[in-house]
Amino acid sequence: MLQIVFNEISAAEMSQLGTLEQLELLDEFKVTEDDLENLDGERFGKMEKDGRTLYRFRSKEWRFYFEVAEDQVIVHRVLHKGTFSDFLFRSKLNFGEDEALAESKHFWNLIDEGRQARRQ
Repeated sequence: MLQIVFNEISAAEMSQLGTLEQLELLDEFKVTEDDLENLDGERFGKMEKDGRTLYRFRSKEWRFYFEVAEDQVIVHRVLHKGTFSDFLFRSKLNFGEDEALAESKHFWNLIDEGRQARRQ
């Protein structure tokens, strides 16, 4: 299992949740090399753009967006599914969630903001 590291932004996003919900999500959010090599598209997904790789973990109503570096899972953002459901609806895109986000400049700006935040 890889070590999970939250940055300042993703930690703040998690802290907005109730304690029980935080514990449930953290209990589910376990990432192994096998998970990343055998993405199921449901719980784990992968997005690539301009040579950058970002992974997605889906649990209940929440999405964790992270990168893997040096045996660490670095969580850039923790977002509610409604954050992007509305985007997809307004954009009338015929893609799945991961594909649409991979093409969205706004999404990558959110990730870059998380990437530049200090790690907790």
